Amino acid sequence: MDENKNYFAIAITRTCGSGGGSYIGKKLAADYGIDLYDRKLLRLASEDSGINEAIFANADENTKKTFLYRASRRVYSGEVIPKESGNFLSDQNLFNYQAKILQELLHHESYVCIGRAADFILKDEPNVVSVYLDAPYGFRLKREMERQGISEQEAAKYIDKLDKYRNSYYMYHTGRQWKNPENYDLCLNTESLGLDHCVELIKKFVELKFGICSSEKEIL
Repeated sequence: MDENKNYFAIAITRTCGSGGGSYIGKKLAADYGIDLYDRKLLRLASEDSGINEAIFANADENTKKTFLYRASRRVYSGEVIPKESGNFLSDQNLFNYQAKILQELLHHESYVCIGRAADFILKDEPNVVSVYLDAPYGFRLKREMERQGISEQEAAKYIDKLDKYRNSYYMYHTGRQWKNPENYDLCLNTESLGLDHCVELIKKFVELKFGICSSEKEIL
């Protein structure tokens, strides 16, 4: 690694139906010529830990089914669970390894990450821009109805369930409120701005904060 290079990360958090996470993340990654990490982290965590990716993927899915019913918290503090522990294959260790990967990647490359509480994991890193994407509930409802071809009632149930899961996931691992604007550098309304304008605004923020444009992958 060239020690003179300084890489940056864009951590995106989004509410269900706001429509921005995947589109904006992919557009930013393409414009900067850097990688986008979301579920790809499962493969990297598998390679780093030696745990079969399918086992990690199963832990990830089980987390979605059980987090809503947990009252406890296990705020991430930088550790991974040792192999001799009975919790080595747990969803908690999945989060720990994903966090480890995100921190290590920042020393080797610039990237965009969607979800995974990346804003919290990277909160002590100076070269990070954290973004929260949201939109009015009616807009999100309509978007999911059109995207999935479902009724308003079904869309509301889907949005509420996924938002509740994401809030529980975030609180469990970070001890912080998911929708608190203090957690993020930028909070954007995807309905009022539009997705492409959100991309441009984020790029402008990156340029102002780090002094780089979308043709560059690292901070000079």
